[in-house]
Amino acid sequence: MEQKKDDWPSPARAYWGLSVLTAGLMVATLDRSIISLLVEPIKADLNLSDTQFSLLTGFAFVFFYAFLGLPIARLADVHSRRMIISIGIVFWSFATMLCGLAQSFWHLFWARVGVGAGESSFAPATFSIITDSFPPEKLPRAFAINSLGFVAGAGISNLAGGAAIAAITAIGVINLPVLGALKPWQMVFILVSLPGFVVAALMATVEEPKRKGQLKKSDGKATALPVKEIFRYLKIERRTYGPMFLSLAVKVLLSYGAVLWLPALFIRTHGWAAHEIAYALGLISLCTAPLGLWLGSFISERWAKAGRNDAYMRLVLYASIGLTPFAIAYPIVDNAWLALGLYAVNTFIASIGIAPGNAALQVVTPAEMRGQVRALYQFVFNVIGYAAGPLIIALFTDYLFGAEDQLRYSMALLAFILAPLACVVTWFGVKPYGESYRRAMARYAAQS
Repeated sequence: MEQKKDDWPSPARAYWGLSVLTAGLMVATLDRSIISLLVEPIKADLNLSDTQFSLLTGFAFVFFYAFLGLPIARLADVHSRRMIISIGIVFWSFATMLCGLAQSFWHLFWARVGVGAGESSFAPATFSIITDSFPPEKLPRAFAINSLGFVAGAGISNLAGGAAIAAITAIGVINLPVLGALKPWQMVFILVSLPGFVVAALMATVEEPKRKGQLKKSDGKATALPVKEIFRYLKIERRTYGPMFLSLAVKVLLSYGAVLWLPALFIRTHGWAAHEIAYALGLISLCTAPLGLWLGSFISERWAKAGRNDAYMRLVLYASIGLTPFAIAYPIVDNAWLALGLYAVNTFIASIGIAPGNAALQVVTPAEMRGQVRALYQFVFNVIGYAAGPLIIALFTDYLFGAEDQLRYSMALLAFILAPLACVVTWFGVKPYGESYRRAMARYAAQS
């Protein structure tokens, strides 16, 4: 598929914008996930159960996300995407800072609500900019690079978070002017909130690219479609979008439920200190996930260039199959280092499917509705993954197994149920996706 040279931003502008957006994703991941390292001190200080803590990590984060994601995404399909992203980053960074001032469950709950509300603006506008900055055949590589922000955020959350926890804990309670006495876990929140303000300022340097792949040719200008027309399109293409959304729901229910309880798993089952598991998980994330992202983007691009219209979804299917045994095994083995090794393999294989999975949705979705469809996708990602995933594991631990030291069996049980289901659902979507991809390429060609 040939494109006019002026259809796309220059490579320098495109990759600079991608770099800033990747930094934004890193900050978002850091701010939302740092709380998983602070399970035990927060529970002790605020006198919380596992179920209450899961509400802070999950439900509170998506409380307003569910309501704000779609209207903000509709704005992103018409108005300045970089401005929407910048405002969102400032908002969630300030909310992360407020988490560090929390003195009660409800104070921390509403601060976490603010983090989720701010982040609801990020994904739809970000993915829309990236999709309009790179030709379709280069999207897996672009999304692999962008996903490094998620990997780096998770890794830095663990490495820097572990170092901060160790250092600040050694210092103890810190007395600051105006803010008063702050405990170590509160200082961690305040420190990780600061980089977001820098990234928000850098958004002014990101190019706003022309919108491409529209249902109706409009010379790259933003056009709005009625919501009912968007849902009518999704209904027509339900054999493609249904499996994509459902398989995502199943996978994030498993993966993010597990990730948010991983530090607690090693603390309770293997007797590690919080900073020790933080360092280990950080290194795993920074070493294995980038390799998986690179391999996934490399294979999917090769397959797409070879004319395989289902390349992106097929690779997502293979990754889902490959990670299943490792997701079930790592929580229940008795040796801590074996558990880490199995989790590292699980992370590597899971990362293979991230870039093609993101590219799959963006390529087949017309530009007029790209932000809003992405918002629906992120709604599933966050509501199911961040809210329900941690909560289900906590409910298993509190009410099925009845003891905190049984967390490992809660995590393994969830994997045993959901990992095979994700494979089946993804398999149903491979062939329909290939047909939708072919139609999307025809739209791009008609507007070139």
